[in-house]
Amino acid sequence: MADKRLPLLIELGTEELPPKSLDDLSAAFAQGIVDGLVKRGIAADAEGARAYASPRRLAVYVPAVALAQPEQSIERRGPAIAAALDAEGQPGKALLGFAQSCGVTVDALERLETDKGAWFVYRAVQPGQDTAVLLPEIVAESLKALPIPKAMRWGSREDSFVRPAHTLLMLHGSSIVDGEILGLRSGRLSSGHRFHHPKPVHVADADSWLDALRNAHVMADPAERRQRIRDEVARVATGGVPRLDESLLNEIANLTEWPVAITCTFEREFLDVPPEALVTTMETNQKFVPVFDAQGVLTEHFIGVANIESKDPAEIRKGYERVIRPRFADAKFFWDEDLKQPLASYQESLKNVTYQQSLGSLWDKTIRVAELARVIANRVGVDAGLATQAAALSKCDLLTRMVGEFPELQGIMGRYYATRQGQHADVADALDSFYQPRFGGDAIAAGKVGQVLAVAERLDTLAGIFAVGQKPSGNKDPFALRRAALGLARTLIEGGLDIELRAALTEALEMLPEAALLAGVKPGKDGKVPAVDIGARRTALGDEVHAFVLDRLRGYYADQDFTADQFEAVLAVAPATLPDFDRRLRAVGEFARREEAASLAAANKRVANILRKQAEEEGAAPVGMTVDPSHFEHDVERELHAALGAAKADAQQLLGNGDYTGALARLAALQGPVDRFFDGVLVNAPDAAVRANRLALLAQLKASFGAIADISRL
Repeated sequence: MADKRLPLLIELGTEELPPKSLDDLSAAFAQGIVDGLVKRGIAADAEGARAYASPRRLAVYVPAVALAQPEQSIERRGPAIAAALDAEGQPGKALLGFAQSCGVTVDALERLETDKGAWFVYRAVQPGQDTAVLLPEIVAESLKALPIPKAMRWGSREDSFVRPAHTLLMLHGSSIVDGEILGLRSGRLSSGHRFHHPKPVHVADADSWLDALRNAHVMADPAERRQRIRDEVARVATGGVPRLDESLLNEIANLTEWPVAITCTFEREFLDVPPEALVTTMETNQKFVPVFDAQGVLTEHFIGVANIESKDPAEIRKGYERVIRPRFADAKFFWDEDLKQPLASYQESLKNVTYQQSLGSLWDKTIRVAELARVIANRVGVDAGLATQAAALSKCDLLTRMVGEFPELQGIMGRYYATRQGQHADVADALDSFYQPRFGGDAIAAGKVGQVLAVAERLDTLAGIFAVGQKPSGNKDPFALRRAALGLARTLIEGGLDIELRAALTEALEMLPEAALLAGVKPGKDGKVPAVDIGARRTALGDEVHAFVLDRLRGYYADQDFTADQFEAVLAVAPATLPDFDRRLRAVGEFARREEAASLAAANKRVANILRKQAEEEGAAPVGMTVDPSHFEHDVERELHAALGAAKADAQQLLGNGDYTGALARLAALQGPVDRFFDGVLVNAPDAAVRANRLALLAQLKASFGAIADISRL
């Protein structure tokens, strides 16, 4: 019986589940069922398991599950033989108690001999339990382990779940698996569409469940619902091209069981409002699909997706248009009112908005960012006046009516207001683009003024929050400093802003109020805050933030297929700027693909070890860099010296032009002379002068590669 397999279907019917967490709940439920079967040794087609979900149900289908566990081998180790028997060889209390706990006599126990000693052991084989007996426990465990932030209770029972539960199906083949979960006795009745099929749905067996629900106007397969929504939106699209991104598609799919698209329109006068505000209202608030023309301009059309196939779609259309109109009217009112006052007029009000207790108001932060932007702009050849102006206006749109209603439009609205009010185009663009990258995969700011402002903003944020002791810890990062650090690094690298990061962090820290630098100092055991050297505090914080930013680059470059060894090889030479770090790393990546790379990396490692041991020897003279050809004893020394001299001269010229790839390629030609040198001479020669000369030659070799990266780490 344990070998026979039948399909298994488990479905929990509920009230409407939260759409944003439905996918996670469904996946976790399916994984919990599969893990529960595997844990109990029940043979099942785990690879074929499918998670199903709709707004009113969670379900799992496993195509082949055994009817029972296989026979279970039991082995329990008892007391050691030496301690279990008395002097006469009779069983002691421990052995008798062990045998009794196993339900057998001492004579039925076996002996286990190992290299660590001998023990009494109980071995037995017992029949596996029926899957039907174990399944309720598996389902209960799976439901209990679901990621539910806050469970609900209903009725008079103590059971709780994310939403009240009403039906429970557990079908193994065509048989009902008897059990009670969340106060529900399992059966074969599911629930159909709330309006199209309000009566219970009879399910004959596990394999017919999907079709039975489909006949009751429920698409229980999320993939099927998503495809139907795409098809429906395409079917009704008129007057343009609908924009249905994956996040909106998933949310609509998790709100509907029988999706039907309906095309709608709104008054053209609302198109005077920035399209982002209208699109945000449609997508975020109403789950409607906006429609654009062929040039990507928003039109007055939109598409709603109903959870019903209505006999009178016009009534649903009227409802959708009626619900969107007041929201658009609010957006237009906010837009018109905000335009009545200059963006700069909000600066005074920024003084009344606290950024962070020890770091002051948003206006205090704005002043610091503006000064950093001025300094950075001058260093990278950007108009400092424009950068400073952009920084001064960068927080103003936070106080507008539109951003107050739609916080996700911060920056975007700043750009629109600045453009309407005649600000320089670069300033207006920077007010939006300095937030970039907003998320993983997002581009950095395109314009140089925006890049400068993005760097200045993140420098101040990182310096300030680290100073007050609020750096990320574990999963906690309330100020999104990890994202800020990566955004800073990416902007410097991808924008080609060759500024010294460590120096820029020092300047950001110097602009912080002293109270902020002291806020992060922890009291001693006596409860008193120790005296602090402010200069030393700034230095330590600068080192910490600098390391934090560099650490974010590990994942950034790993995603580009650079290895950890390549990253460490460049990090070891501590490039001053991140664009320089990037150029060196890409050169190392190219070098690592050369045939000579492994041999030269090994040689550099050998050289580093030799020079380190020489330096560690007591009384050893420092290794010099001057090579005296008169002390050469072998041709391989002369060959390496000549080849190194020529390669150094060429590499230095290439390095002067910033061509790290070319320089490493030129140095790669040293592989032959280096290999022949190590094969032909003993570096630690008995003669002190010869030894020192050979060490100097190796020191020159190491320095030549070290001008780019520590190749020995590859």
